[in-house]
Amino acid sequence: MIRVRDDDDIRTVTLDRPDSRNALRPDDLDELRVAVADAETPVTYLRGAGSAFCAGADLDAVAALDDPSEFARRGQRTASALADADTVVVCGIDGAARGGGVEMALASDVRVATPDATFGEPGVSFGLFGAWGGTVRLPRVMREGDALEFALSGRVLDAEEARQAGLVSRVVDDPRAVATEIASGKPDALRTIKRRMRDRREDGTQERAEAAAFADLVATHREEIAASRGD
Repeated sequence: MIRVRDDDDIRTVTLDRPDSRNALRPDDLDELRVAVADAETPVTYLRGAGSAFCAGADLDAVAALDDPSEFARRGQRTASALADADTVVVCGIDGAARGGGVEMALASDVRVATPDATFGEPGVSFGLFGAWGGTVRLPRVMREGDALEFALSGRVLDAEEARQAGLVSRVVDDPRAVATEIASGKPDALRTIKRRMRDRREDGTQERAEAAAFADLVATHREEIAASRGD
């Protein structure tokens, strides 16, 4: 279900179950978590095969669950792996992102859509909601009122609506090009920026960590910094 390919500075992780719109089963979640957590490339590009990004949780698997709470925790661990990995995760959404697919996108560092991308949280229509960290991350990414309306209504956003709401940063024909653009940066700077912006501690602690990380990068890249002054 999960295909991995390393190419220069980018690991491409593909959700490869197109006949099911890349819906995620329990084992798929574990494979995705490992694929991202083990990445040694500065950037990981997450995409879906076929005409959809990800339909979310496989509902046949959900209906057969003996322990729904553990399935939710499994999805949360996978989403947290995307957010916490050293690699910068760029999510390219082409076609439908629904439910858990939206949640995996939310856990990524950069979200880029094609004009054909659509986003929805349809769980409310059959008695569910996004339990892979969706109720935590969605109001951080969208305004709280917009996040509530999006989740409560189950309505579908097109790519431009998603950009305006903050769900994605760009709408482009080739999302991988954004991953390539980001991968041109210095790997240690990319890693540091991600760590600092993901830091949820109080402001003073974050600022002290920011200053220390800045000093480390200056020490590492002093000659390059000096050489770039004329650019």
